[in-house]
Amino acid sequence: MSDQRNLFIAVGISFLILLAFEVFYNGPRYEDEMAKQQQMMDESGAPAPIASEGSVPTPSTVPSLTPGDIPSGSLGAERPLTRAEAIEATPRVTIETNEISGSLSLIGGRIDDIVLSQYHETLDPTSPEIVLLSPPLSPDAYFARYGWVSSDKNMPVPDDKTLWKSNSSTLSPGNPVTLSWDNGQDLRFERLIEVDENFMFTITQRVENSGSETVSLNPYGLISRSNTPKTQGFYILHEGPLGVFDDTLKEVDYDDLQEDRIVKQATTGGWLGITDKYWLVALAPTQNVPVETRFAYSETAGKPKYQADFLGTAQSLPPGGKASSTSNLFAGAKIVQLLDAYSETYGIARFDLAVDFGWFYFLTKPIFYVLGYFHSLFGNFGLGILALTVIMRLIMFPLANKSFRSMNQMKKLHPKMIEMRERFADDKARLNQEMMALYKSEKVNPAAGCLPMVVQIPVFFALYKVLFVSIEMRQAPFYGWIHDLSAPDPTTMFNLFGLIPWTPPSLLHIGVWPLLMGLTMFLQQKLNPPPADPVQAKIFMFLPFVFTIMLANFPAGLVIYWAWNNILSIAQQWFLMRRMNEEPAKA
Repeated sequence: MSDQRNLFIAVGISFLILLAFEVFYNGPRYEDEMAKQQQMMDESGAPAPIASEGSVPTPSTVPSLTPGDIPSGSLGAERPLTRAEAIEATPRVTIETNEISGSLSLIGGRIDDIVLSQYHETLDPTSPEIVLLSPPLSPDAYFARYGWVSSDKNMPVPDDKTLWKSNSSTLSPGNPVTLSWDNGQDLRFERLIEVDENFMFTITQRVENSGSETVSLNPYGLISRSNTPKTQGFYILHEGPLGVFDDTLKEVDYDDLQEDRIVKQATTGGWLGITDKYWLVALAPTQNVPVETRFAYSETAGKPKYQADFLGTAQSLPPGGKASSTSNLFAGAKIVQLLDAYSETYGIARFDLAVDFGWFYFLTKPIFYVLGYFHSLFGNFGLGILALTVIMRLIMFPLANKSFRSMNQMKKLHPKMIEMRERFADDKARLNQEMMALYKSEKVNPAAGCLPMVVQIPVFFALYKVLFVSIEMRQAPFYGWIHDLSAPDPTTMFNLFGLIPWTPPSLLHIGVWPLLMGLTMFLQQKLNPPPADPVQAKIFMFLPFVFTIMLANFPAGLVIYWAWNNILSIAQQWFLMRRMNEEPAKA
């Protein structure tokens, strides 16, 4: 029984750690995000002057890659602009797809205005749409830019102030846009930008040399993000720079990059970018060409800036020669099936790793696909969770039966164990010896009752991961008052489930489903043999209350899974105990 006690203690400590992160990190993010949005709305002022074509690029404060500097993504300004002002301050090409709306700037040729039109900040369909990319000079600039660099510093190349010409005013699926610019020294640059129905851009850069000398250029792409974004702050979720290099995932935390300043990686194939919990902006260079990549951190006027970029191999342009480079830019929601499809279509290595399925990847992703299958059948992820629970019970049915038989035998031995404890109260060594002899003679394994729980722990955390990180679960409804399976049960017993017009603090949010989970856990515990140790028995009696409080702030989908699993366990255990009690009568 000491093994079982230690297991419960370990599980309890794990849940306490998770709860602490939920309460002190996950909860306050909502207030922070709302405050940031309000601050953005309150910003005002007139647009700053736009730099003229051909002006000198702003020098990068980030260490450069050879053979030339990849420009930084920032522009100077007297003061920051609101997002709307920054957009209005530059000539633009409109972007229109089923999933996104926005524009690209003809100054610098930046993709810097992306709004995810199918996603809202809250469950209210009238709430603001998710803003992903914003132009320079706005409060939280976040954008992508492509170009060429030359080892010849006197060779004009497109920079962040270059004014491009466009052949169209709208970029949409099936309607690409071509940007063009002449450097005045016999080089003509073109940039073909295409977009699909979802979130993938294809950028083809071309250069034509009409001069009399050979020119060498390196293509590059960069993602620039100003300010350190508000993150979940949860250890099971990575937010920040990441990428796949030579088939290996590499994740870099914001604070680690602030210390290291620069992280370089050479690779052939793969991708790199910056991820949030549900959103991703990523560069995918040509997959069969070696590139140098880096994550970099710098500060401008005390304002932090993060950059992810790649530098392609040099291309030589003899007189009359041409060069081109094609790469992809993803800017949107991390939909697992869409990432898998892009990985197949464009050959982007392990693109699905943008979703942080964690150490239990081999278990988490299959669970996600099983839930997706049931969602296609039932039209509801909550019903998918119930169906998944039934499948897991069926898979573990033989193990659970063995466990329940062992617990039933332990229940029958309970009087003898109490008698032994009283007889050998002053001799612990003798007591343990007699206990072991009793288990051996009765062919009982006291640890067998722990086996189903040990097996379920990875499943539990894998399901928690699915609910926590996958956008498919974001704002996914169940029935009744559960409108978001990835969020806690919104009801609470402390305002009589909404009858009293009072919003209790988060620690008092103990809803209907957590209470049902605690009740089923209590009933399940009553079917198990009580520990012989009175102190241990009291601790076990208290566990349902502890777990109810701890799980109250976990995703509702996880609590529903736990409660439904308890109900199935109670039914299976009751049926087995009844059959075992009838067996001697039939003999």
